[in-house]
Amino acid sequence: MSHEPARASAIADLMRAGRETSRLSVVFRYAIAERLGLTVSDLECLDYLADVGSATAGQVAERTNLTTGAVTSMLRRLQQAGYVTAERDPADRRRVIVTLRPERVAELRRPYERFAERAGRLIEGYRVEEVMLLVRHFDRMQAMYLAELDHLRGGDAAQRSA
Repeated sequence: MSHEPARASAIADLMRAGRETSRLSVVFRYAIAERLGLTVSDLECLDYLADVGSATAGQVAERTNLTTGAVTSMLRRLQQAGYVTAERDPADRRRVIVTLRPERVAELRRPYERFAERAGRLIEGYRVEEVMLLVRHFDRMQAMYLAELDHLRGGDAAQRSA
């Protein structure tokens, strides 16, 4: 019991640090998008495609939290700028498969290089167990974000009506 105030204080510090990191991450993303002449939604789309390779327009809409109409406009803009290709899915002609053009990947990574180097140096000081703790923490946080996004989008309507 004597550790409860220290634990509560540590948790409050962790939550505060998480919020500040999130805020700075958003500001950082806006600065990178501006440097590349993109919107943050454009950048999120391109980052997502860099991670997954190809995705349907619907998957891009879900990941970026945009309407399908907004995604259609964004993808048209990104196609015209030469960042992506969009092709009809041969298995289902109603679906569009979007792919990041490989020759543009280096250009998109460039603004992150200095940050990535510094983050690498920071992590060098961590033991493997500490790194794995952080990986588990971020995996759990991502799952929580996805669940909360589903909730905000009304995906838990069945629970509300029960």
